[in-house]
Amino acid sequence: MRSNPVYRRERAVRARSLRIPLIVFVFNGLLAAVALLGMYSAVEHVKASSFIQYSNFLQLYVFVVTLEFLMLIFIMPALTSGSISGERERRTLELLFTTRMPPSKIVTGKLCSAFGQLFLLIVSSFPVVVLTFVYGSMSVQDIGLLFLCYVTAALLTGGIGILFSCLMRRSTLANVCTYGVLLLLMAGTYMLNVFLYGISRTKADSMLPVAGQLRPAADSGAAVYLLLLNPGTTFIEILGSQAVGSVDGMLISSFLGNRPLNVVTGNWILVSLGVQLLLAVCLIWGAILLLKRRE
Repeated sequence: MRSNPVYRRERAVRARSLRIPLIVFVFNGLLAAVALLGMYSAVEHVKASSFIQYSNFLQLYVFVVTLEFLMLIFIMPALTSGSISGERERRTLELLFTTRMPPSKIVTGKLCSAFGQLFLLIVSSFPVVVLTFVYGSMSVQDIGLLFLCYVTAALLTGGIGILFSCLMRRSTLANVCTYGVLLLLMAGTYMLNVFLYGISRTKADSMLPVAGQLRPAADSGAAVYLLLLNPGTTFIEILGSQAVGSVDGMLISSFLGNRPLNVVTGNWILVSLGVQLLLAVCLIWGAILLLKRRE
C-alpha cells in the first residue's frame, strides 16, 4: 500500500490536518467519560450496599462497546461516500486518470485511507474498552473477536460508501444512498424477521393443541439467513456470547424457533463475518468496475 500514490497523498494531507486528532480526542473522550461515570456509579453502589455486583461492570462493558460500534458504523460511510464523488466535484478525478493510474489503485487508496483513520480510532479506544479487565469480566479472546467484528463492519460499510461514491456524481446523493442502504441492511433485515416471527407466532397460538404433540414454536423462516449480512446482528451475537443475560432477547436463537442447528446457525458468528467480508470484497470490486467504465 505504500506504493499507492493516492494513499500516500491522503496520508500526507491527513498528517497536516487537525481534523483527525480532534476526532480521536472527541471519540475517546466520549467513551472515557461514559466508562468512568459508569465505573464511578458501580463503585458508589458497592460502598452503599457492601455488595459487589459484577453484572454492573459487565453492563458497563456492553454499553461502551455498543456506543463505539454505533459510532464506527456511522463514521466509516461518511469517510468513503464522498471520496470519489468529491474528486469528481472538484474536477480532479480526470487528473487522476491522466496519470494512467488504474482505477483499482484509486479505489483501494481511498478506501485504505478511510480505513486507516477508523483503525486509529479502534486501536486508540482499546484502553477504555479494557477497563473491565480490572474486574476480570472479559478475556483477550473476547476483545480479539470484538476487534474482528469492528474491522469487518468497517470494511462492509466502507465498501457500500465507496460503491455509491463511484456511482453518484454528487457527494450529497452518495451519502444519502449509502446511509439508506445501511439502514436497510441493518434495520430492514431485522424488522423483516420480527414481522415474519410475529406472523408465525400468531399462527402457532391459533393452532389447537393435539394430544401428545407439542405446539410448534414460532420462527422467521428462511429470512433469518438475511441476518448474515447484518453487522449489527453479528455484533449482538458476539455480545450475547460474552455477556450472557444482557442481550438475550435479541439473539438469533429467538428467530430460529425449535429448528435444529445446522452448519450455518451453529457457527453463526464466524459464518456471518465471512459472508460480510465476501460482500465487502464484491462491493469494492464493483466500485472498481464502475470507475473503469467512467475512465
